[in-house]
Amino acid sequence: MLKNGHKTISNSFDFFHRCQTYPQHFDEHALIVFKHQYTNNLIYRKYCQKIGKSLDRVHEVYDIPFLPISFFKSHQVYCSNEPHEIVFESSRTTSEVPSKHFIGNLKVYEKSFLTGFENVFGPISDYAILALLPTYLERKNASIIYMVDRLIHHSDNPWSSFYLDEYQTLSKRLHILDKQQQKTILFGLSSALLEFAQQYPIPLKNTMVMETGGTKGMSKEISKQELHQKLKGAFGLTSIHSEYGMTELLSQAYSVSDHLFRTPPWMKIQIADMTDPFKNLGYHQTGAINLIDLANIDSCSFIATQDLGKLRSETSFELLGRYDHADTRGCNLLFN
Repeated sequence: MLKNGHKTISNSFDFFHRCQTYPQHFDEHALIVFKHQYTNNLIYRKYCQKIGKSLDRVHEVYDIPFLPISFFKSHQVYCSNEPHEIVFESSRTTSEVPSKHFIGNLKVYEKSFLTGFENVFGPISDYAILALLPTYLERKNASIIYMVDRLIHHSDNPWSSFYLDEYQTLSKRLHILDKQQQKTILFGLSSALLEFAQQYPIPLKNTMVMETGGTKGMSKEISKQELHQKLKGAFGLTSIHSEYGMTELLSQAYSVSDHLFRTPPWMKIQIADMTDPFKNLGYHQTGAINLIDLANIDSCSFIATQDLGKLRSETSFELLGRYDHADTRGCNLLFN
């Protein structure tokens, strides 16, 4: 599995399978990945050296530095010896630079999102998966489209599909599936879900609504809390689920309540002080979300996000929103 004194992970899929099989060894796995990425990821190594975190100064998980997520916009964050299979790209406005995530092994991504989904919701084959992700469908390299497409495939339900603007068809199918007591998940971009809910409100008893974020296209910006209230009212539901994922991650966390998210065993959250990004905070304290995603073996598993949150337990966190000027956090260190 490892070569050259723990410097190289020879097979990312086999290593990730080991991470999933032995979650009790998370810290050991994280340190192996850190050594691998420090050695083989030039950008990450330069960043670590710039902040005084050389290899011999990292002895435990809490010593591992987190790469600011903005580096995925400005650099190729990749450390596999093999050519990448695909590049996932984030959405953007005309003035924005997209994040790019170079994927060395798509099997790792598929194993991560399938296992992560089933850990929370049970077998994917039990569900019909309906997807309302219009703006993502216009792009060929959105990671969420790849994920939901594979979930649709594995659901093995004839009505599992993407829906662009066929709101009437979608409404009819939801009604029939719900009446048949078929367990159903409606994945949707926030703006598209809100538009659909306003035009076709329908009471649902056997359907989960899973919003994936994305408010571009809304006539006015609304909070996640207001969005959820509107969706609950339109669909007669007591809760709306959320997926916490991003282009730069190969794993997802899912909400178990409106703001509380549960992480899979190979993903951990740390909370950093807003005034000192290298200081970790304890439970129930508000700060910047840093995360470890062991599925990101071929890029970077240690990411400082642009999100605010609180750690509620070892496997759950509260998402509070984003913070301003996050793009500049640590990004210019390599050039100063």
